[in-house]
Amino acid sequence: MARRIAEMSHDVREQLIELIKNSPYYALQLDESTDIAGQAQLLTYVRYLRDKVIDKDILFCRPLQPRTTGEAIFNVLDTFIHDNGLAWDRCVGLCTDGARAMTGRERGLAARVQQVAPLVKWTHCMVHREALAAKKMPVLLDSVLTQPVQIINHIKSRPLNSRLFGVLCQEMGSGHKQLLLHTEVRWLSRGRVLQRLYELRGEVKLFLTEIKSDLAKHLDDAMWLASLSYLVDVFDRLNGLNLSLQGRETHVLLLADRVDAFAQKLDLWRGRISRGNCDMLPSLADFISDSGTSHDFSSLFQTASEHLSKLKKQFALYFTEDYRSFAWVRDPFVCAANDLSIDMQEQLIELKSDRRLQQLFSSCPLSSFWVALMQEYPQLCDVALKILLPFAFTYLCEAGFSKMTALDQIPRTCTN
Repeated sequence: MARRIAEMSHDVREQLIELIKNSPYYALQLDESTDIAGQAQLLTYVRYLRDKVIDKDILFCRPLQPRTTGEAIFNVLDTFIHDNGLAWDRCVGLCTDGARAMTGRERGLAARVQQVAPLVKWTHCMVHREALAAKKMPVLLDSVLTQPVQIINHIKSRPLNSRLFGVLCQEMGSGHKQLLLHTEVRWLSRGRVLQRLYELRGEVKLFLTEIKSDLAKHLDDAMWLASLSYLVDVFDRLNGLNLSLQGRETHVLLLADRVDAFAQKLDLWRGRISRGNCDMLPSLADFISDSGTSHDFSSLFQTASEHLSKLKKQFALYFTEDYRSFAWVRDPFVCAANDLSIDMQEQLIELKSDRRLQQLFSSCPLSSFWVALMQEYPQLCDVALKILLPFAFTYLCEAGFSKMTALDQIPRTCTN
């Protein structure tokens, strides 16, 4: 059985390598993580051209020994590339997170790869950047973020408390039976944790009061609850952006547009909440409406306005790329391309005038459109593919590590 599995694995790898060799370009996405046995693993995905469609597959998963430095990661990657006869000069993209091992100016992985692959454009995972941009908080909101963790840990860290809270929720007919634990490595965790706590705030207040915990005072504080409802709404919006940055038919131009749209929304929300209008934040709006006129939330509006302004600046700090010169790649029938050579501008004019291609453009994904024109407009397609082929996120690696952890944790018996 082991021999057959090894032969199948070898055959699949050989087929994939042959497909990559036949592709004019390829792009890589990689990340390193530690498995449950404490072994550092390097997981790499590849994106390439296959039968006029951009496809992606897992390239390899290799252990890292003994350190996870940029040089060590590069050596593993470089060895695989050379052992399998792949060409570095066809690699046009490398996507990683922002760890020092990946981004070091001289010995980081990106720098080492660019030394042997001149066409490579390094991309810092957009999902990772979005998570980093959302980390900084004003002091008031940061304390509101800290206290829910204390409340949740007080209930979840004690098995008896956790069971009693579950029974209380069941007796009260709540929509949920337990709170959620927060983990920093899960991008969507913080928003979901706050959402669950806010939905169960009545049950949590009753439970903490019954066990005579000082933490119950927060759930009696209208300003604290209003701040919590604001954070619930903001992180729900951030989670929505996070999810929109993932998916199959995505590329850096599309994701850059979505980030830019979110940044513009931040300006819109800041302006409205500075005027006391919070209808774009439903949890906060409902809480204020239920509280009536007995409380003044003007200080929260001021804090929220400052937070949204700083959040916009953080997004501008982490997302500095300007893809306006590639607008013609997004829509060659509308956008001009004055930065292109005269030959390519003439090709673009011919393309715009072809009604047959207009129908094709409206009926297929952007990447498939450009791949279909490789024979007819090779120069334009060459530039377009170098933009559309690279990964814009490391989501596949994160999902792969989750699958690997789940497989390692499958219970085994003597019979299997």
